[in-house]
Amino acid sequence: MKSSFQKFKESYFLYSFRQDKVAMASFTAIIIFILLALTAPWIAPMNPYDANNIDIMNAEIPPSWNEGGEKNFPIGTDNMGRDMLSTMLYGLRTSIMIGIGAVSLQALIGIFMGLSAGYFGGKTDAVLMRIADIQFSFPYLMLAILVGAIFKMVFGIGRYEQLAVPLLILIIGFAEWPMYARTIRASVMREKNKEYVEAAKVIGLSNRVIMVRHVLPNSLTSLMVISTIQIANAVMSEAALSFLGLGMPVTMPSLGSLIRSGFDYIFSGSWWITVFPGILLILFVLAINLLGDWLRDVLNPKLYKG
Repeated sequence: MKSSFQKFKESYFLYSFRQDKVAMASFTAIIIFILLALTAPWIAPMNPYDANNIDIMNAEIPPSWNEGGEKNFPIGTDNMGRDMLSTMLYGLRTSIMIGIGAVSLQALIGIFMGLSAGYFGGKTDAVLMRIADIQFSFPYLMLAILVGAIFKMVFGIGRYEQLAVPLLILIIGFAEWPMYARTIRASVMREKNKEYVEAAKVIGLSNRVIMVRHVLPNSLTSLMVISTIQIANAVMSEAALSFLGLGMPVTMPSLGSLIRSGFDYIFSGSWWITVFPGILLILFVLAINLLGDWLRDVLNPKLYKG
């Protein structure tokens, strides 16, 4: 018998990946971004969270190739005197952390709701899908404004800065779970009428066991595509909220907060504070979306040629 690894090596999935240069480049770029984010504390020239490393006299130093630039700050400094390269690495780390955390929460809620709605149907389906419709109709920006304002009023701005990351994960996660629920529901409704489900019922397996062990694993293929794209959407949502002043504070760099902090200075000549984090954000989101497009095509049964 062939091992799982041998089957994977001979699969259409891996063959298609090797034949698609865009997918390979996107995957490579994502791995590089993740490695940069994970190793930020070791490879960054300075720690932007450590006030001892920050000198306000170094504020708005241009990139080293510009007039007035310094070799110690290859792509310049921001308005607080922090090294731009360091803040971007730490900011990328924060943005990826929020993106993965929010998507994990979306998947957890959405899979439970969609699995229950699709398998049981009837009133359960009607109630859960109406909840999803209500959630879809409620803009996440309004939710962010409401939750952020209440949290700041009750606990204070200082406490908000300490808990900004988990708070954003909760806000973005709760705002986007219906997409998972609808996708899982559609897959489960197709799977629950198949013979293996009927056989599981005949031998006396409980609904919970059938749902978790049999139906759910056969409904997860489409979630790979959604999860990939939703990470990009979550990172963009964090950047949008931070840009509007509803997300990460300026003292805790994320790609969104860096773009916001430099936006007030872009017309005074300090363009690099906004431009470089913006380029990094675009490249990261573009790589994820391109990989997601490839996954959507290769996992679509209608396009399968194996």
